[in-house]
Amino acid sequence: MGGSVNKQIIFVRLDGLVDAMLKVQIRKDIRIGGWVRLTIKPKQIGALLPLAVLYPTLFFTLQAFGLVYTTSSEAGIIQATVPIFTLLMASFLLKEASTWLQKASTLLSVSGVIYMLAMKGGAVGAGSSLGTVLILLSALSQAGYSVLARKMTRSFHYIDITFMVSLIGFLFFNGWAVSRHLAAGELSSFWAPLENPLFLASILFLGILSSLVTSLLNNFALSKLEASRLSVFNNLSTLVTVVAGVLFLQEQLSLYHLLGGLLIIAGVIGTNYFGMKAKRSAPKPTSASI
Repeated sequence: MGGSVNKQIIFVRLDGLVDAMLKVQIRKDIRIGGWVRLTIKPKQIGALLPLAVLYPTLFFTLQAFGLVYTTSSEAGIIQATVPIFTLLMASFLLKEASTWLQKASTLLSVSGVIYMLAMKGGAVGAGSSLGTVLILLSALSQAGYSVLARKMTRSFHYIDITFMVSLIGFLFFNGWAVSRHLAAGELSSFWAPLENPLFLASILFLGILSSLVTSLLNNFALSKLEASRLSVFNNLSTLVTVVAGVLFLQEQLSLYHLLGGLLIIAGVIGTNYFGMKAKRSAPKPTSASI
């Protein structure tokens, strides 16, 4: 039951995401709702397919199935390692240089997330090995997306990337959902959740704010920052979740929340400070070396 709910949310979440991007009109160029112009040409769309495969296709699929077989705490611990994978991938694939202080700061931020989740009783191995592998693969997909998107922003506008990745994800997940309902002979139930106002409001929130706006801002940031520096900001989501729980759900704030939060913040600041410092001190190319 839990697995089917997760998959249904993914399908409708991507539906809301693309609906939020409004109507597409194809003329000499591509415009969204008449106010956002896309510069990407139809023949260039294939270049973005690997990006869309990594996120949202593989990331959401692996995460949804992984959560069926493991606990959310274990998933959170594994997802916290995304900045480490991103740092390694960016070093090998993009040749992004990083100092040992920058690497240490990334590890510090990751340790803050793991510490907070471990204190809540989370542990790797709490679920089945299949769930652990699936969540690990989803983390690798997210890291791979950040590295590849950083490279793509050199050739494509971040709005083009956001729209095309969202559109491809929309087509994949809704195509999958429709085929499942057709196979079960219950196509009418595909629309049934939309009759629930609370579900519809939740999906619009997830589709517009949590997916569209987040993806747009993430791709914009990747056009300005190295993937290794940006990925560590993902760990702030754990801190935001704790703060939201205290403010809106009256959850108890414990000492380990404060300690873990300080580690996360220190790691984020350190990663970007030392990364920016190293970038400034790097020798600039001369005319002889060009």
